[in-house]
Amino acid sequence: MVHPKPPTARRGDSVRSSFTATGEVADVETEKGPFDDDSKMPFLTLRTFFMAVLVSMGGLCFGYDTGQISGFLEMDNFLENFADKRDPLKFGNIRSGLIVGMLSIGTLIGALIAGPLANNRTIGRKYSICIWSVVFCAGVAVQMGALRPRWYQVMIGRIIAGLAIGGLSVMVPAYQGESSPRHVRGAIVCCYQLFITIGILIANLINFGTESISSTASWRIPMGIGFLFAIVLGLGILFFPETPRHQYRHGDIDTATRSIAKFHGVSERHRVVRDQLVEMQEKLQIELEGGRHPWYEVVTGPRMLYRTLLGVTIQALQQLTGANYFFYYGTTVFASVGLSNSYVTQIILGAVNVGTTFPGLYFVEKFGRRRCLMIGAAWMFMCFLIFASLGQFKLENPDGSHNQTIGYVMIIFSCLFIAAFASTWGCMAWAITAEIYPSRYRSQCIALCAASNWLFNFLIAFFTPFITGNINYAYGYVFAGCNLFAVFFVYFFLPETSGRSLEEIDTMFLLEVKPWKSSKWTPPKNEDLITADKLRLNTGARDITKTREAGLGNTEQRESVSANAERSSDSDLPHVPIMSSQHHQPMGRGVRGDSYRGPY
Repeated sequence: MVHPKPPTARRGDSVRSSFTATGEVADVETEKGPFDDDSKMPFLTLRTFFMAVLVSMGGLCFGYDTGQISGFLEMDNFLENFADKRDPLKFGNIRSGLIVGMLSIGTLIGALIAGPLANNRTIGRKYSICIWSVVFCAGVAVQMGALRPRWYQVMIGRIIAGLAIGGLSVMVPAYQGESSPRHVRGAIVCCYQLFITIGILIANLINFGTESISSTASWRIPMGIGFLFAIVLGLGILFFPETPRHQYRHGDIDTATRSIAKFHGVSERHRVVRDQLVEMQEKLQIELEGGRHPWYEVVTGPRMLYRTLLGVTIQALQQLTGANYFFYYGTTVFASVGLSNSYVTQIILGAVNVGTTFPGLYFVEKFGRRRCLMIGAAWMFMCFLIFASLGQFKLENPDGSHNQTIGYVMIIFSCLFIAAFASTWGCMAWAITAEIYPSRYRSQCIALCAASNWLFNFLIAFFTPFITGNINYAYGYVFAGCNLFAVFFVYFFLPETSGRSLEEIDTMFLLEVKPWKSSKWTPPKNEDLITADKLRLNTGARDITKTREAGLGNTEQRESVSANAERSSDSDLPHVPIMSSQHHQPMGRGVRGDSYRGPY
């Protein structure tokens, strides 16, 4: 295999010459002047704040669509136009499942195609967001144009809107993660989930205001307001730059330099700008020298099967917590409890959802991912256990009427559940999947994780009417069991990523640091970090050998290359000191080839 060379410099472009041609910091110091600005970096700039708010409008579109459909299912005019002919005031299980659930089929497809589209040099992350905003508007237009009794037109419109929501679910975290300073990255990526909750609350409020209208305006007005959010996102993103990493990757180094400086609130000669440029150059150099890597390396690459399954499972568990049981069917659920106006209950849940997401933005950085996810899952387990038990055994009186006191207690535990979800799993699942993958495989893996989320989203949305029709509130025991499983899954399989650079996280996976020991793990020095992006692999990521002592000092890594490769020796591999320990143990199946490790 002949490895492509790094991009060549253009005359007069000193930054490009310094970083893409040689990768030497010394050249930059000579040609651009010293990176000697050590001034204090602001915690958060206005540019970064407005970027987080604007791009998170993609989450608002999703949340708004999620919140409004729950109310539509109980609106008289919507029922008159689209309910089953056999019972004009009730949706059958199949029809309601398709109207609600087919959105997730669109989102699954959109999530899978978003990555390749965003990697296109011309389109990139920025214009991908713009394109998906237009697609969302098209989906809303199809839904608004639905005529009686064409319920399938609403379904088709939701599939189209779902394509956009799925694409945005990949692009929003990617844009935020590639543009944000490291120290606020987790909180900014969590803004996506915050805006989902805000969208749900806005939809609940608008549904409450229009549900008494007797005409089609009762549901067409809420649908039409969805245009507003997509238009703001699609036009607003045009005033922001492409992400620095995408700019750098495609040779626009000067613009990437300015973007880094502005997002960090420093001058272009600040040391943090140099550090970011060097990091991006090293990654680009390594990727170019490493050759092409087929998609299936997301499971055959170094420690990638573990990471891919981890991210996919985390996203599946976010859905299996049971939050969408309330968001999709909450109005119907609380109407069955016997409350006079179930729309008010949805507003209460929506307000709790928004209010408790803000603490989650603090918890994610203060207490770490593992602890928050385990506590949150245990909390949700208890809430669903009590909710299901009350609904199944105490709600209905002997005469068939409902015990309103029990109904109110169920609402209280629903609110406690939403508080736990919003402050932990709701926001942190997306932050984790944005962190655990090396840049070589990140876009493909995040797309798979998003697809997992949308797949289980669909399964819950479609099958919930059938399951609740058969076992009623005992359905809550299913979600309680999933939450209990999540506690143990996080403890045994998810390492702590809070406060670590992406390179340190990558090294932690390659060294197979035990998840329950990961919070106390001390990484090697920067020059000794072992990352997947530094590994020269044969196609399929096979034939890797590595000797190392886990984070305690010296490491050696060797990898075979194809017979016709340009290199004849390992002399150009990253320099890593050789460990002196005489004790070696098999590294395990996480890394292909003959792998060894020293004791912890």
